[in-house]
Amino acid sequence: MYLHGTSTINSRNHLEIGGADTVDIAREFGTPVYVYDTALIRERALGFKRAFEEAGISYQVAYASKAFSCIAMVQLADELGLSLDVVSSGEMITAKRADFPMERVHFHGNNKSSDEIDYALELGIGCFVVDNFYELSLLQEKASSRKQKVNILIRTTPGVEAHTHEYISTGQEDSKFGFDLSSGQADQAIEMLQADEYLHLRGVHSHIGSQIFDTDGFVLTVEKLFQEFQRWHELYDFIPEVFNAGGGFGIRYVEGDEPLAPEQYVRDLISAIKREAENTGIDVPEIWIEPGRSISGDAGTTLYTVGSKKDIPGVRRYLAVDGGMTDNIRPALYQAEYEGILANRAQEETSETFSIAGKCCESGDMLIWNLPLPEVESEDVLAVFCTGAYGYSMANNYNRIARPPVVFVEDGEVDLVVQGETLEDLLKNDLPLPSRAKA
Repeated sequence: MYLHGTSTINSRNHLEIGGADTVDIAREFGTPVYVYDTALIRERALGFKRAFEEAGISYQVAYASKAFSCIAMVQLADELGLSLDVVSSGEMITAKRADFPMERVHFHGNNKSSDEIDYALELGIGCFVVDNFYELSLLQEKASSRKQKVNILIRTTPGVEAHTHEYISTGQEDSKFGFDLSSGQADQAIEMLQADEYLHLRGVHSHIGSQIFDTDGFVLTVEKLFQEFQRWHELYDFIPEVFNAGGGFGIRYVEGDEPLAPEQYVRDLISAIKREAENTGIDVPEIWIEPGRSISGDAGTTLYTVGSKKDIPGVRRYLAVDGGMTDNIRPALYQAEYEGILANRAQEETSETFSIAGKCCESGDMLIWNLPLPEVESEDVLAVFCTGAYGYSMANNYNRIARPPVVFVEDGEVDLVVQGETLEDLLKNDLPLPSRAKA
């Protein structure tokens, strides 16, 4: 049994997180419920920051809010001195409602709409990470008409493929994201920006993938981009003030996952940048990173209540819970793997292997295959670990199932930070068919 963060087993043989009994949480808030260990979020975020500060490097650690966004999470990010990576108007208005400093917000996305760009300009977003020529043209037009200075990074695809699942690799040349280096797209974008009166090109962004367990890809990306920096200095008199290495730092989901400590990713990145800066004669830029999963991922645990069982002799034992792909679609999307235990009988010896099924009307709604557990009874509470990234943020209402609540736990205190949806919430946007008089 691998326990994350402050998780422990208490004297009642219950799983405890942040000093709070998860069985009590399940009773109070119902299930499914997402439980976040805020002490672990703090530890992960401060680990990234500490490595930069020990190296004496100018930096920003921007929490990638797509991993998990709500007002309380954004407030916590602000409290921790993080910047914020947003990709939509919804994430921007969340930051606004949380009173997050807009100068520390970075706006991403491969298809920013005209309205989203207007909203970001109105809010005074600190930096646009420009993804393509369509967006660049829109920004040029809008910044000029508003006579508003706008800070820009251009997102590049350096041709580096992370050692990860193909669905979440984004640094290769054939990608929907960014300006390609080899075709000259990045050169063209830099030339356009250097001539623009209102758009200030601060630097370059690159993101090579997600759930990465080593730093080889980051180092190779640094080497490739510094070669370009040297060439762009000669051609366009451009020297980057900022190098944004993106995110993608992995976490431990299951046995066999061996991520580095947050500090090690940063140290290796800084070492590579310093080396290439010396080799090329270019000053070390301010370094930005965008961890999301590696801040919130293993801090989240989802609690479920066990319902039905189905035994197929000699084949498989299915165990159904009261959630599934509506609160965690990752297993159905890309065969993501998880570990879990019975929260109410946490240290009981495992005697059987069960496959954990969700309640949706889809055969692919399976949360975990072949999970060792004690003999399970209906109404037991199942805790599934490491659901803090892309669980709540990708939750949906398939089969008209309501989204679960979210609680933060720390020092024995349990705070409801997102209310669970009600049946009425599911209907609030529905309109009845208009009645029309028949001839």
